[in-house]
Order: sequence, then C-alpha cells, then structure tokens
Amino acid sequence: MEGRGFWGEKRSLLGFIVGVILILNGCITQCNASIHEYRNEAFNPQSNAFFFHGGSEGLYASKVHDSSASSPADNHLKGKSFIRFESVTFVRTKESVNKMNDMQQNTGLVEAIILEVKDRTRIGASFLKSDVICCNKSLSAEGHCTVGEVVIHKNPDNPEWPVRIKTFFNGKEEEAKMKSETIEIKSSGMYYLYFMFCDPQLKGTLIKGRTDWRNPDGYLPGKMAPLMTFYGLMSLAYLVLGLAWFLRFVQFWKDIIHLHYHITVVIALGMCEMAVWYFEYANFNSTGTRPMGITLWAVTFSSVKKTLSRLLLLVVSMGFGVVKPTLGGITPKVFLLGVVYFVASEALELVENLGNINDYSGKAKLFLVLPVAFLDACFILWIFSSLSKTLEKLQIRRNMAKLELYRKFTNSLAVSVLLSVAWIGFELYFNATDPLSELWQIAWVIPAFWTLLAYALLAVICFLWAPSSNPTRYAYLEETGDDFDEEGVSLTSGALKVSGDTAVMREFNNGLAEDLEEDKRE
Repeated sequence: MEGRGFWGEKRSLLGFIVGVILILNGCITQCNASIHEYRNEAFNPQSNAFFFHGGSEGLYASKVHDSSASSPADNHLKGKSFIRFESVTFVRTKESVNKMNDMQQNTGLVEAIILEVKDRTRIGASFLKSDVICCNKSLSAEGHCTVGEVVIHKNPDNPEWPVRIKTFFNGKEEEAKMKSETIEIKSSGMYYLYFMFCDPQLKGTLIKGRTDWRNPDGYLPGKMAPLMTFYGLMSLAYLVLGLAWFLRFVQFWKDIIHLHYHITVVIALGMCEMAVWYFEYANFNSTGTRPMGITLWAVTFSSVKKTLSRLLLLVVSMGFGVVKPTLGGITPKVFLLGVVYFVASEALELVENLGNINDYSGKAKLFLVLPVAFLDACFILWIFSSLSKTLEKLQIRRNMAKLELYRKFTNSLAVSVLLSVAWIGFELYFNATDPLSELWQIAWVIPAFWTLLAYALLAVICFLWAPSSNPTRYAYLEETGDDFDEEGVSLTSGALKVSGDTAVMREFNNGLAEDLEEDKRE
C-alpha cells in the first residue's frame, strides 16, 4: 500500500504540473523575440542629460555587405546583421508643448545612439575629463560639439561609430516619430542602444514603439545562438542513452523494479526537453518571434525534469527499492519539496528565458534565484544525510555488493557537488567581472554546463542501476530478508555459515524488522 502511495503521490505531482501548464498557456499566447518593445516608458536623468536604455545584444558581423537600398524585410538581407527602428515615437507633456513657439520648426531633439560596448567612454565628455553628457557653451566654444546635443567622440578607426540618429519635435506637436531606419552591423560585438535628450523642457517625455535586432543567421541573440546547436547535440545524446536503456529494459523486463520506471521517466523527459528547446530556438531563429506556447512547454519540460531528477537522486539515496521497499511516512515531505521546487524553478526559468530579450530587471531575477538556490541546498543536505544512513545500514547488514554500489554512487555525487560549487564560483566571477556582457560569445557555456552535469549524473545512475539478470545486487528482496546473500555471508565470521545458525538468523531478521519500523516512522 505504501509503495503504491509513493507512486500515487508522483502521479499527483504530474497532475499538478499539467494543471499549471494549462493555466499559464491560457493566460499567455505569444511574446516577441529579438524585438525590444517600448510601452510609454520614461527617460531617466543622468548628469545633464535624460536617457532611456533601448536594449543591448551581442551581434555578429554581417556575412554579406550590400550597399543597395533594399528593405530589411525582404530576402536580400539574408546574411546581414542589423538593428531596425520600427514605429518609435516620442510623446512629450502638454506643459512642454505650451512652452514652445508654434512658429518654430524644431522645438525639441531626441537622439538615438548606438554604440559598441568598447566605445562606451566615447559618449559624454569623459575624454575631456568632464562628467557632462550633453554639450554646453564652453565645450561648444572649443569646437568639441553642438549645444543641445549629446557629446560623442567618434572612433578614428571607424568614423561612422558611435551612430547618432536625430528626431525633432515640430512646433507644438506632442509627438515626434522616428523615421524607419536600419543600421547594419559590420563588426561583431556587444551593442547598446540609448535614447537621449538634453533639453530640460522635454522632461516627462515618454517613448513607445520597438526595435528589431537580427544576426546574420537569424534572429537569435548572439549569446543564445550556440545553444541551438548544443540542444541539437544533447537531443542526440539523450536519444543514445534512451536507446541503450530501452534495450536493457526490454532484455531484462522480468527483473524490472519500480526505480527503473522512475529512471525511464527522467530519460524520456530529458529527450523531450532537449528536443523542445531545439525546436523553440530554431523557430525563434527563423521567425523572430517566440510563441509562448512553445517557450512555456520548453521551460516546463526543463522544470519537470529538474524536479524529478532531484527526486530520483533523493529516493535512490534513501535506498528506495534497494535497501527498503517504501519511503514510509516521509513520502508527503518528498512530494511537498518536489512541488515547491517545481514552482520556484518554473518561475525562474520563465524570467531567464524572457529576460534574454525583454531586459527584465536583475532584481526580479535575483528574487527568484534565491528560493531555487535554497531548495537545491535542501536537496543536497537531505541526499547526503540519506546516503549516510543507507551506507551505515548496508555496513551493519554486511551486504558488500550493495555497499560497493552505493559507494560508487556517493563518490560520483560528491564529484558532481564539487564541480557544481567550483562552477558556481566561476559563474559568480564571470558575472562580477563582465557586468556589460563583453564576453557574450562564451556566455552560453554557463547554462550548457548544468545540462551536461545533469546528463552525466543520469548516465551514472543508468550504469549503476541498469536492469540485469541478477537483480539481487540492487533490488530489495523481502522474501529472503533482503541482505542475507552469499557475498555478505562469506565475509562474516565462522559463526555465520551459509547453512546458517538459527539463532543468528533470528537476530538478523529482528534487525531487519526494526529497520522497517524505522522506515515507516520516517
């Protein structure tokens, strides 16, 4: 009954997950991909200027250079990298309009500035040892700039950059619309877009519209592009692992235990996760939009697989199906931890994947990272605590076959934890030393490492607990008292022989009964 209860709890977890997916899918239909949207957002004051961050992405250089004036929407731009302005409009306040003279043609200037991150010091008068951003009369008198404009120190090696695009308000009009313009990217780098104005009378101005960013091979941002290839390779890796596991599963199907079904589910989820991510990235790359249904399923497969993988490590560490037949009274706690982890992981994955495009606040991401990190720590502590108890039981029972199996598993898990800690340290160092994403071309290795580590751990479990013709080496056998096997007997003193002394056998079975009672109390 208790064994069925555990698997019943697992089915309840899957039912809960499906419910969450359907609710989210009904609430959200689609989000934009390599499109930065501006929805009546305000400018922020900085020094003597006002600015709005319009987006930032790693872009590769165009593979094809064509000076013909073709539209960016047609096929002639295949192989080109560009930033395109679409319906960008600036809206100023009525108070600002009332201060203007309707006889004047230009009554306000807003500038769009595109720069590569390495040229960030060329914006403003820092090259003149001044902290001002907008040109003043003294700088203008020295011939460095024009009053009312942002100071830009052009790159002598590339005089066209940083790029400045001007948009003027006319008379007493409240809105000024940018011309549709496309800026081709001829050099690979991390590019930033800022909208800026210097006129204090434009304070309160809002921006709306969007910009499209494209790489030569598609709409995937530069730091995400290598992941499409990576997910394709990982799909093949999971397919190979799944095929090998399936052949063993079919070959020894008579000796299958509950744990094998759990492992099969995790492998299947891994295959689906990698395939859906590859399809999601391929669709994103070709269309420039990210249907939320596909993204949601990809994120959910990832969260479900992470959750069940951690639960698999936990129940294996507890000796489920190997040292004891059930998890006893601890099943609801395991189920609750799984549900909470899934919810936290799902929220974080959604923000991370949408944040690559829509520039979500780092504070929001940090708020979601902390619960996941805390729950991962809970899993690690619980797993190693359970492993310690399982190893102790196996040593007491002198079951050397299972003890050796769990020692190998413990060593593999310890190595993975050490690698995880080292990688977290590297990730923190990477983020701390690269706040402007100048190393965007190698940023994809951060998420790729965790996917590879999860795959390696799953492969280790598949190897150690592979179905075989000798299930007694890992399966719990209630009829024979589980651990009273030939290998364990041969290593004991002469008082305990294979034929067995009845008194010793009675003592052994009493110990086994006490272990079962302990498992139920847990």
